Amino acid sequence: MDIIKATKAYEAWLRERIPLLDADLRLKHQRMAQSPFPFLRATFYRWVQLWPQVCPELANAPAVLGVGDLHFENFGTWRDSEGRLIWGVNDFDEVAPIPYANDLVRLAVSAKLAIRENHVSCDPTDACDAILAGYREGFGKGGAPFVLAEQHGWLRDLATGELRDPAVYWQKFNQLPTVRAGFPTAVKTALNQALPEVRLPFRVVHRQAGLGSLGRRRFTTLAEWRGGWIAREAKELVSSAWHWETKSRGGTGILYQRAIGQAVRVPDPFVGVNGQWLIRRLAPDCSRIELGSLPKTRDELKLLHAMGWETANIHLGTKAAVGRVLKDLNQRPGKWLHRAAEAMAKATLEDWKSWAKA
Repeated sequence: MDIIKATKAYEAWLRERIPLLDADLRLKHQRMAQSPFPFLRATFYRWVQLWPQVCPELANAPAVLGVGDLHFENFGTWRDSEGRLIWGVNDFDEVAPIPYANDLVRLAVSAKLAIRENHVSCDPTDACDAILAGYREGFGKGGAPFVLAEQHGWLRDLATGELRDPAVYWQKFNQLPTVRAGFPTAVKTALNQALPEVRLPFRVVHRQAGLGSLGRRRFTTLAEWRGGWIAREAKELVSSAWHWETKSRGGTGILYQRAIGQAVRVPDPFVGVNGQWLIRRLAPDCSRIELGSLPKTRDELKLLHAMGWETANIHLGTKAAVGRVLKDLNQRPGKWLHRAAEAMAKATLEDWKSWAKA
């Protein structure tokens, strides 16, 4: 199956489960053709097809409840119940029981593609080494979340770049058109309950966001509350594309809540799953960090080390697998991550070229 057939098959599978927005899908297809990095972000369904073919030596590595669609832009910030700024993985749409190596290889491939497109300037081999070193260290020490208060000042500065300015952020939201139809009653109720006051007036808008989930329904409520703007969003979820391809029978439901609940993590009190909808707060400091918003001066290898550590925080949630993962990790030959990432990056580039040409 090539990338064209895989995309049609996956989208047909999605349509059997949820309504899809054709205009958003067309935009997704266009963005997939722009360059390899957004293509990677948008095509986890294709990744799960290529993974056992390209990396058979890793396909049977110990399984954990992993992120699945992990990449350089799948990290962001949120506020905890104490108002502290937290950094970590912020998207678990594709979470599934997967080989632990999958997340590491996919993160490394995303770094390689970001380097290829001049978003990141470090050496590709050094990038892989930094990710793996962070993962090993985090796993060996039992993990620790990234609280951007007394510690990790460098990461706090990186995460609060000028492109996350509140005035610019809310201006973009206020330019979005109002949704006047197709707003499910249950979703409206859930979003109402997520607001800080009962019967607070709000406007519902639709934003085209993300890439892997672009095409699915999402509804965002905008309201003015006590001197400023606030927003809550409902995004429709489905079972991971990992289950679509592998036809796995165990744990095929929506595992988002389980993943964030068991990881080494400071929770976002405004994130939760209601049926098949993810309900969350949106704000300038409660969103993913895009490559374009990173400050020009940054320690990229230190950032990749932190990403490796945060990946360990997620995997440590599968407590029964910790010993097996450590044993497997210690048996892997040197530069295994670099070689696997090179192979998957090559396969991804070939797919992207076919997609862009078509």
